[in-house]
Amino acid sequence: MIRALLSAASGMDAQQTNVDNIAHNLANSNTVGYKMRRAQFQDLLYQTMVQPGAAAGSQTVVPSGLQLGLGTRVASNGITFAQGSFSSTGNPLDLVIEGRGFFQVRRPSGEIAYTRAGQFHLDRDGNLVTGDGDPLEPQISIPPEAQSITIGSDGTVSFTLRGQTAAQLGGQIQLANFSNPAGLNSIGRNLYLPTDASGEPTIGNPGGQEGLGTLLQGYVEQSNVSVVEEFVNLIVSQRAYEANSKIVRAADEMYQQVNNMTR
Repeated sequence: MIRALLSAASGMDAQQTNVDNIAHNLANSNTVGYKMRRAQFQDLLYQTMVQPGAAAGSQTVVPSGLQLGLGTRVASNGITFAQGSFSSTGNPLDLVIEGRGFFQVRRPSGEIAYTRAGQFHLDRDGNLVTGDGDPLEPQISIPPEAQSITIGSDGTVSFTLRGQTAAQLGGQIQLANFSNPAGLNSIGRNLYLPTDASGEPTIGNPGGQEGLGTLLQGYVEQSNVSVVEEFVNLIVSQRAYEANSKIVRAADEMYQQVNNMTR
């Protein structure tokens, strides 16, 4: 019964973490570029009473053995990088990546962070920056007198000036990709940092030979969270939590019966 209590308690704790993860997904269902996380579980150690395959006699072995598990735990909540839906904004500085890849932004500390959120703005110097003011890497500058801005699917940025018909080159947007994007470290603000699990970034132009996606101007990528799916997961998690709590109650009643035997 001690094992039942501990196993059920571990199940309740794991489902609580799962609900926390679901709540985070739902909270970011309208966050541009957000990628949902899915909790993954592992069973804990087993207490072996009879080893499977142990000798049962001189010529026979135990066919299955007797092993009692000690519960479960949340092993990870991996990021799902499925493509989110596109929403038209009409803003020439809004971009989506059709396919694989991340925008590169330089943080105030000087390190490079990576994001799927393509909502960009111009700062006072005409540099393309994120909503937090972090500049795009490599730096893209647009003069204030520019009349129109065009960003091609290959990341080429061009603009036209008043009284001129020929477009001028403003820079080249480059994307980064990782062998294991799920291994990136989320630091908030739609930003990721590389880790040993993600590997080093591969840099290239959109649509290039590195397998990077292409850019689409005037759109943003919405969160890939499915609200309906998250509510279903929430119901399943609630029922699992309730089932584990009933195990705790049943084990407690069994303890009560044992204690009453001494009276």
